Amino acid sequence: MTSVITYRDLNDTWSNFSNNIEGFISELGLSSLKLACDHVALRVNSLESAKALSQEFECVGNIISNNIINGRPILIFELNTPLILDNMSIDCVELPYPGDKTYPAEGWEHIELVLPCQAKTCEALRDELFKLAPQLESIITNSSDIKVKMSSPQGEHERLTNPTIAFKKGNICVKLHPHGIKDVIASEQAL
Repeated sequence: MTSVITYRDLNDTWSNFSNNIEGFISELGLSSLKLACDHVALRVNSLESAKALSQEFECVGNIISNNIINGRPILIFELNTPLILDNMSIDCVELPYPGDKTYPAEGWEHIELVLPCQAKTCEALRDELFKLAPQLESIITNSSDIKVKMSSPQGEHERLTNPTIAFKKGNICVKLHPHGIKDVIASEQAL
């Protein structure tokens, strides 16, 4: 039988996750930039966990997006009470339904920070990032224990280009992109 992760499990692990994320943001040298965190993302391995968490999140917030990205549903919930991570208030949670990949652990997986700029490609976003955080150039261009992935995920109705740079170390991940999740959702709803 598959175990089902619950909202209570997420509450119990938030402190440890947020401490690890804060440490990683500091290690990357991003703390001084005071970037906004537009959402935090979960990872689940079973449809049962996704459905259970979806029902529980509907009790503490509202679905503001239900989109298909890379062939699977991804829900965005706007929370009634934001999560707090250091000095950031996070009012959205991303719940991707499981795909082909099995994650080593279910639960909190990454946060996404907004680097406000007009970058339309990963390379342009990288160049903007280097202007503000030149120390990241060696991490992006050289091999290290921090993995870097640049991508441009897009929902089927999205009209706003939102390239992403992800920094991952162990089971902690911080992503940067130029537009917040609510702006991306608004672009989906534009005619």
